[in-house]
Amino acid sequence: MAILPVFAVILPLLGFTTARPQVNDLIRILGPQGVNLARLNALDSPQRPTRYSKDSGDFGGEQTVLSVEDKKTYDFRAQWFQQPLDHFSKDSGHVWHQRFWVNSKYYKPGANSPVIVIDGGETSGEDRLPFLDTGIAAILARSTGGIGVVLEHRYYGESIPVSNFSTDSLRWLNNAQSAADSANFMRNVKFDGIQEDITAPNTPWIYYGGSYAGARAAHMKILYPEIVYGAIASSAVTHATLQAWEYMTVIRDAADPKCSSHIVNAIESIDEILRRGYFKTQLKALFGLASLEHDEDFVSLLETPLGYWQAKCWDPEFGSTKFDDFCHTLSAPFTRTMAASNFEELPFNHEKRMVNVEPGFAVDIAIVNYARWIKTNVVSNCPSDSTIEDCFGSYNDEKYQDTDLSQDWRLWLFQVCTEWGYFTTPPPDQKEPSIISRLIDLGYESKICKQAFPPGKHFTIPKLPNITVVNELGDFAIAADRLAFIDGEVDPWKPYTPHSMYAKDRGVHHYDEWGYENVLEEPEEIRRIHADIIHFVRVWLKDWRAPSDNEEV
Repeated sequence: MAILPVFAVILPLLGFTTARPQVNDLIRILGPQGVNLARLNALDSPQRPTRYSKDSGDFGGEQTVLSVEDKKTYDFRAQWFQQPLDHFSKDSGHVWHQRFWVNSKYYKPGANSPVIVIDGGETSGEDRLPFLDTGIAAILARSTGGIGVVLEHRYYGESIPVSNFSTDSLRWLNNAQSAADSANFMRNVKFDGIQEDITAPNTPWIYYGGSYAGARAAHMKILYPEIVYGAIASSAVTHATLQAWEYMTVIRDAADPKCSSHIVNAIESIDEILRRGYFKTQLKALFGLASLEHDEDFVSLLETPLGYWQAKCWDPEFGSTKFDDFCHTLSAPFTRTMAASNFEELPFNHEKRMVNVEPGFAVDIAIVNYARWIKTNVVSNCPSDSTIEDCFGSYNDEKYQDTDLSQDWRLWLFQVCTEWGYFTTPPPDQKEPSIISRLIDLGYESKICKQAFPPGKHFTIPKLPNITVVNELGDFAIAADRLAFIDGEVDPWKPYTPHSMYAKDRGVHHYDEWGYENVLEEPEEIRRIHADIIHFVRVWLKDWRAPSDNEEV
């Protein structure tokens, strides 16, 4: 058999998902403040997940699933696969049902056609249906005569194996159990309407994932090489870390220089005002946050617009322009006089750029505009019957201890607190410019772990995440035959992928998973990467042999 080297591609791009950062992105970037924003977002989402126990009569029920914000209907029937709750204990008889969707319209029976499985990752599998419809699963299935599948991750969407999200109930939400789910699915699943045995290793399975799911794709190839024939890891965060300070550094360096400079200078000035203590209340009032007690909560909330960098995408249906809109806001003139003076060419804190907030207290126009953005886009989401402290304070433990199934923000946070980390902090070098406040530290970012997950009867979260369980699977150097890595050049998660500046030489976020039915309408660089992926998958498939013909299996 021909042994192919690791395939690595860097996209000169960046991209992610929806018109606003998703719940798990808020938590990754903002820590406890991200949880606050996630809880506020949930007020706009009255639908709650359904628990499917082993006695449920709803298994296999047909349903049409809607994409995020109901922009498009995807006509794929949800199907269900039975899984054990604990793959590593013979004493547990508890089972649950994992949701998946299939696109078999391109399938060519009897041609050793592959199954391309999209790992749902840390969100509802419904959010991955664009990849099954016209995205990478459909693109590869059409090019190889294969089958596309989206497999929802345990605990997410409607693949919920427990009755609540308490510390004890979440103890089976970990890397090893979720990888075993995928392996069990690949070995035993049967697709409706397909008579052939399409299970692994009797059929070549190509495992695909982006971001966290990208790391899972790479890990599946390492953990289960006998059933994962090939894996494509897009923006794969194979390096877990406690402090993910490089995330903001990538944004600082890749953003428009003028915008980046405004943010750095604004944050530095805000930190100085807070340190001095004079006019601190007036500063917070400018942002609509006068009654927010803790300075750390205040400056953490100022990170919110930075999350929209990752929300960019080349496909306008799923992308966001809010980061660029925020940058435009920072440069907006405050008065006609300012516009006429061409103040934008003046240095930060120049006297002609200063706005008098009250006698003796003036700030640069960029800070005033920053405050206007926060009031309009963040503070306005606080309900009228709640206080600012209720909405944005993070020091009341009780507000984070509801464990019913509506509290789905607990899921990714639990994974962060137990195995993955990625707490966003400023650069360790005090002289390095920072676009986030230096009042933020690991203690503030990680305190939510103890607040949300008090010790249970059967499980206690570690003092800090056990990132070794991630990194021992290969870290930056992870490699295997038929394992491809695809990353974006200005992806803020790139520092934690095999293309990291810390790794040996080998977009924004997993741009390659989206696609159009008419490929000629895609941007040139996206068409090129899709062509490359099709090419190397076809090369992989030329070498595939059924187990009886393959001496290595």
